[in-house]
Amino acid sequence: MGQKIVLGITQGDSNGIGYEVIIKALSDARLLEMCVPIVYGSSRTFGMVKKLIPETEQMNTNIVNSARDAHSKRVNIINAVPDSLAVELGQPTVDGAKAAIIALKAAVADLKDGAIDAIVTAPFNKHTVACTEFSFPGHTEYLISEFGAKDGLMFLCSDDLKVGVVTNHLPLSQVSASITKDVIVSKLRLMNASLMRDFGCVRPKIAVLGLNPHAGDAGSLGREEIDVIIPAIEEANKENILAFGTYSPDGFFSTNMQYKFDAVLAMYHDQGLIPFKALAFDKGVNFTAGLPVVRTSPDHGTAFELAGKGIANPMPMISSIYTAIDICNNRAKYDEMTNNPLEIKHFEGPKYERTILPE
Repeated sequence: MGQKIVLGITQGDSNGIGYEVIIKALSDARLLEMCVPIVYGSSRTFGMVKKLIPETEQMNTNIVNSARDAHSKRVNIINAVPDSLAVELGQPTVDGAKAAIIALKAAVADLKDGAIDAIVTAPFNKHTVACTEFSFPGHTEYLISEFGAKDGLMFLCSDDLKVGVVTNHLPLSQVSASITKDVIVSKLRLMNASLMRDFGCVRPKIAVLGLNPHAGDAGSLGREEIDVIIPAIEEANKENILAFGTYSPDGFFSTNMQYKFDAVLAMYHDQGLIPFKALAFDKGVNFTAGLPVVRTSPDHGTAFELAGKGIANPMPMISSIYTAIDICNNRAKYDEMTNNPLEIKHFEGPKYERTILPE
């Protein structure tokens, strides 16, 4: 194995389960053999929550001022969040939301600077974050803006199921108007490219869900499939993207069709996330495809009702860490294999003149 991945982990909302699942995940010393973890947050809050989890007493931590000073065999902490912000476990507060944004911005600055290789983001609460000066509905939209990406894809991933969505954090009343042929084709391009570069699929097969009940039922329950989604699939096919559909979501997941494809493209947030979380919640990862950097996150929220009780499940955070490491390694391998490919040339064999012998 080459050099270890330097992994930034943002604390999320101070009052949610972010610190608990981070601490539980990093208590497994085997992770330190695969990455150098750097937690962006508050060592004071880290220590406070750590005391609530007896099994993490032997964890070695290291407070650093810079990501470049991180210890390769310890859990590193950068004090990005000021102690003046109050911590009230289990309570949705503006201070908790501010802490999440401060930690996120600090990690993104280091990611841009190349001091870290990838980030894993613990969740924040979208309602309390809206009370701050943060003008984005979620991590995905913020990161797309920060890294100047033309588009991005919210891509929910587990070992055997991957689901992306055309529209992210959008009111249902705005979904239909936001789904256009160009938007769908863009998401299919991102998904196809990510499946190849980030997940090692050679010829990805993508299922595309319809928007309306029964995928519109030949237009009797809505025309978005006929007028928008199917033309988008046909356009993607012309670009050699193996996209198929449209499929009715209820029948698609109830008959396990999802496992016959490398990924599924849903039209809106709940259409994709409800079946994904029902089938893969304990190990689900939210990955932002289409960025020049790697970002993953657990597929759950702040869970204020669980905070401070020591009962939060760390598996999605553990999966997020492993997925970030895997994607970094997959990208390096893919880029090496596809860098400076040999030019394909067609040679004609030597030409001979026909000799006619006399009779």
